[in-house]
Amino acid sequence: MRHSYRSPRRKRVIAEINVVPYIDVMLVLLIIFMVTAPLVTQGVKVDLPQAVSEALPEETTPPIIASIDKQGRYYLSAGENADTPLDNNEMTRLVEEQLLLDPRTQFIVKGDGDVDYKTVVNLMVLLQQAGVPSLGLMTEPDE
Repeated sequence: MRHSYRSPRRKRVIAEINVVPYIDVMLVLLIIFMVTAPLVTQGVKVDLPQAVSEALPEETTPPIIASIDKQGRYYLSAGENADTPLDNNEMTRLVEEQLLLDPRTQFIVKGDGDVDYKTVVNLMVLLQQAGVPSLGLMTEPDE
């Protein structure tokens, strides 16, 4: 005995995923990232070397080293007293004087390993405001 309410053909199951909502969500996220990306990129400009770093050539003048000790005090290897702590105004004045004497002077930042990152960045900003075009960072090799 056969039932008459069933059709002789079975309906086919459609197994496709509707991707339109996913594309909409992706486009919204893309717009959000495009708007927020320029707001995130800020910092101090540092010219990084394009190749393996080498020692400075012998014929160039020695670089000026701006140092930071554990207490966050600034020192400069130029001037009368290289072992006397400097405040921001003295540091700026000495750097500007050195750049007037030789605009090609190289500057290197040497910071104690226990000094926080913010103190090092503040020194780099101070040097940049004094007119230093590019900075190097001094490190010691791992043993």
